[in-house]
Order: sequence, then C-alpha cells, then structure tokens
Amino acid sequence: MLLYWQIFLAFFIPGILGYGGGPASIPLVENEVVVRYKWMSVQEFSEVLAVANSLPGPIATKMAGYIGYELGGVLGATIGVFATVAPSLIIMIALLSLLYKFKDSPKVKRITLFVRPVIAILLGVMAWRFFFESYEGIGFLHTIIIGVASYLLIERVKIHPAFVIVGAFIYGGLLL
Repeated sequence: MLLYWQIFLAFFIPGILGYGGGPASIPLVENEVVVRYKWMSVQEFSEVLAVANSLPGPIATKMAGYIGYELGGVLGATIGVFATVAPSLIIMIALLSLLYKFKDSPKVKRITLFVRPVIAILLGVMAWRFFFESYEGIGFLHTIIIGVASYLLIERVKIHPAFVIVGAFIYGGLLL
C-alpha cells in the first residue's frame, strides 16, 4: 500500500508544481523517481523519457503510466496516470471561472514570462545530466556521434524525432 501512495505522490507533486505542462514537470518527475525514491537510475529515466517522447500524447502521463506499471502493475499505472492529471483536473474544476475572468490580465501574462526561463534552466540541467550519464556509460565518442547525428537528422534533414530515437536505439543495440 505504501508503494502506491509513493507512486501517487511522485506524480501528483510534479503535477502541482509543473506549471507549463509536461516539459516543465519532467525535471520534477526525474527528481522524484531518480533522487527521492531511487526507483531508476538517470540512464533508465532518460531511456523512459526517450520512449515517451517518441509516442503520441502527453509525455507526463506516458511516463507515469510506464513507471507506475513497472513498480505496481496495472494498479500502479492507473494511480500514476491519475496522479499526473489530478492537479489539473482539480484546478480546472475549482477555478475555471476565475481563470476565465483573468486570462488576459497583464499580471498573469507577466508571471508566465518569468516562469519560462526557469523551465528552460530546469530542462538544461536535466539535459546536462543526461549528457554526463551518457558520457560515463557509453564513452565520449559514441555520445558525440549520437548527439551530432541526432542534431543533423532533426534540424537539417527534418526527420521526425521518433525515427531518430529508433535509429539511436538500433545504433546502441548493434555497437554498444
């Protein structure tokens, strides 16, 4: 029973604090899953994140479903997904009229402007940790090859990131 409560908290708290959607809550989920509860290593979390990014739909719910399932089966997945969407659901039900009333407020727009750089920094720190873990795990040369190839394929050739992730999995499976 304690495990299910921990799964709930691990995804509910980032759901409350992750203003800005899935990308904003990813570093918070990583902190809960990797640092606080130690359910996964940084490498395992980055792999779950890569797979979740390649699938359609909201990233936070896909990660919650997968991690919850790995830890507690179908009930764990259900609790994880519910915990991810519960903060938004509660806020939308309780504050819908208030949000609608102040949606064009200059203060609300200003808060949003201040939150965006914080999200960018959190994502940058997480990317740095992923790079460092990759460097330690597979070495500098393979990290650079995968990073440069991914950049070129996504930004220059305009290949969908899902195909690049599959290609990186194949590269890792064959050469690592």
